[in-house]
Amino acid sequence: MRILGIDPGLDRTGWAVLDKAGAAPAALAASGLIHTPKNTPLEKRLAAIYDAFSALILEHRPDEAAIEEVFFSKRADTQANTTHARGVILLACEKGAVPISAYNPKVIKKTVSGSGTAEKRQIQRVVQITLNLASLPEPDDVADAMAAGLCHLRLAPLSRAMAAARAKAGLA
Repeated sequence: MRILGIDPGLDRTGWAVLDKAGAAPAALAASGLIHTPKNTPLEKRLAAIYDAFSALILEHRPDEAAIEEVFFSKRADTQANTTHARGVILLACEKGAVPISAYNPKVIKKTVSGSGTAEKRQIQRVVQITLNLASLPEPDDVADAMAAGLCHLRLAPLSRAMAAARAKAGLA
């Protein structure tokens, strides 16, 4: 299975492609950062993010995607910009026929590190160990994308099994 993990943001969007086959540990296939300059008009920044994700999907052919939900911050402008970026990423995944799951940041942290309040550096270290990376994944936006992908790899099979059980029982 190939997963596209995403940490959305208007200024910086982290992404990571993870591969997982059977009982083998997850492996990092590719990762990167999409940066849009602050002095660029919003619509051009959003178009750049959409185009970048459309190209990523064509190049890496993920089976599924995992995206971090928007964290409600005290800065409404930052939250709105992240929501805009997240929207065009969702659109790129939809147009690329990539099913997407969204995870709360605390769920990602808890699933990956065991603590829903883990600090950025702790998440980077756990991701480094889990993916057997030579160094800490940087910047933290990329590490967060890797964490979203790892979270999905751990939680999606359970979600699918529960949905199948509900369907079998006639509860779906």
